[in-house]
Amino acid sequence: MFVTVTITLLKISIGAGSPESNARGVATARRRSENGQDVANDIVSRAALARGFVICHARLVPTMRRLNQLSGPLLLLALLAPIYSQQPTFWRDPSPHTIQFVAVDKDVRLEVLDWGGSGRPLVLLAGGGNTAHVFDEFAPKLTANYHVYGITRRGFGASEFSASDNPVDRLRDDVLAVLGALKLERPVLVGNSIAGAELSAVASSHSDRVAGLIYLEAGYPYAFDNGKGPKMKEFQTAGPRLPNPSQSDLASFSSLQKWDAEVFGFPRPEAELRQTWDADSSRRPRKARNFPGAQAFAAIMTSDRMYTRIPVPALVIFALPHVPESWIDKSTDPTTREAARIYYAGIDAATERQAKALEEGVPTARVIRLRGTHYIFLSNEPDVLRDMHAFLAGLK
Repeated sequence: MFVTVTITLLKISIGAGSPESNARGVATARRRSENGQDVANDIVSRAALARGFVICHARLVPTMRRLNQLSGPLLLLALLAPIYSQQPTFWRDPSPHTIQFVAVDKDVRLEVLDWGGSGRPLVLLAGGGNTAHVFDEFAPKLTANYHVYGITRRGFGASEFSASDNPVDRLRDDVLAVLGALKLERPVLVGNSIAGAELSAVASSHSDRVAGLIYLEAGYPYAFDNGKGPKMKEFQTAGPRLPNPSQSDLASFSSLQKWDAEVFGFPRPEAELRQTWDADSSRRPRKARNFPGAQAFAAIMTSDRMYTRIPVPALVIFALPHVPESWIDKSTDPTTREAARIYYAGIDAATERQAKALEEGVPTARVIRLRGTHYIFLSNEPDVLRDMHAFLAGLK
């Protein structure tokens, strides 16, 4: 049964040349004040999150770093400075979206980005450790045919947080609450990585609320498991340790973005890095943030719940084979290169078995394999856009 919650909206427009409202910073500051301190998780490693095959026995240091932008009236900035001094004063997110905060639970409001557009609504859900800003450059390419939204999961970025005894259902209900608040009629949900669990949870319990699902490197056992494919533990292996940025790489967020692109092989939006990295008083990035929302990932990865079917039309795109990160290709260390070869061979073998299990178990699903990275919508943007348009065009 869907639980009705009281919904309130706060909408913030970002016009060309106009500063963003401070409301977003207020929401984040309030969440941090209520939580008291960052939550450390000894579950997910930075490297595992970056590759999307979550659990290693290391402290959580999310690499999908994101920006909480802050600009607006000087008086409010002065009042916020003591609690939000790490945010740039003059930087402006160039992505053409507005921002809303949607109440989904007591004392929890989620950041929702709206890129506009006309046609069927698409709702983008980010992968583990990311915010909706990871779609800042991808989403506008869809607005000619669709109205595009993005949700930042609770406990990440500007979205507020409270713990739940049942994280999987809670995240599902958060998505449903946003759909209801925005009055979206049968949208298509698009998710990257662990967001596949949320897609399957929504469709399994409320198939009438969505017209279709698009899994972008998100069709792993947390999203579909009929007992005939691999188990999640086969993906929970550690690859070569990611390098750390140098001091010169941390001179600014633009230099951090350049380093990030050199490491992974494609650029992520600067807004996303600003959301996921703490900055010092000089507004330079210092370290990746730990977010309280990450504690839900352990429950998702170890849950006994199995989604044995996908009851709505689905497009499932796998990165197969997975392309190693650029820094590995450039490495001259034979130990690193051999470790990467073993890691990706194991991941690809398990991924192929998962793709076949999905094809056989859900014959109505369109399963596509693309040579790419876990951020398939960034590394293979033209291919993903083509396949999404073809799938969406066939929906009723």
